[in-house]
Amino acid sequence: MQKRQFLSTSIGAAAAALGLPALAKPGKPNATTTQPVLLTVTGAISKTNRPAFEATQDILMSKQKLSFDKGFCFDFASLLNLPAASFQATLEYDGKPHTLSGPRLTDILQHCGIGNNADGERYSVTTRAIDGYAANFTLSKLRKWEVLIATHLDGKPMALGGLGPLWTVYDATRQPEGASMSLSQRFALCPWATYHIDVQAL
Repeated sequence: MQKRQFLSTSIGAAAAALGLPALAKPGKPNATTTQPVLLTVTGAISKTNRPAFEATQDILMSKQKLSFDKGFCFDFASLLNLPAASFQATLEYDGKPHTLSGPRLTDILQHCGIGNNADGERYSVTTRAIDGYAANFTLSKLRKWEVLIATHLDGKPMALGGLGPLWTVYDATRQPEGASMSLSQRFALCPWATYHIDVQAL
């Protein structure tokens, strides 16, 4: 994808102080978060752990004209408690192979009430970055492509101001339609600095 105009580098410097931990053993996400929220899932979900949209508390979403009645939020530890998957891919940014790791997006949605028996064609899922860049998938595509919310690059947490802390990403070369794509085309549906997932019933 085209390089996106990102936020101030001062944000990235501040994020470096978060001290994000290394990969943890799978478990169950916390019912409530005790650390800063990194990811909020909203929309057609049946499980929640936070109030509805509030303009003062959700100011970035407000700026991006978003609103919601139901939400489930994850801090970094909550995401690390989900089973992790990984794959190796050549990244468009340096042309070198790297290993990306993190929970499958479908596992995140399952924790929010969108189970494995849900009709994959009845749900539209949008992942959004902090600068507003977004990608849309059907639930079926998420399953087929094994889309991750990556937390680690080559075993290390990703910083805000880089590709993280969370990156919506999948291995396009595993799909017939992706094998012939250019590097930039492979990452067009991969918003880095993902902070929001919206689920809508079709």
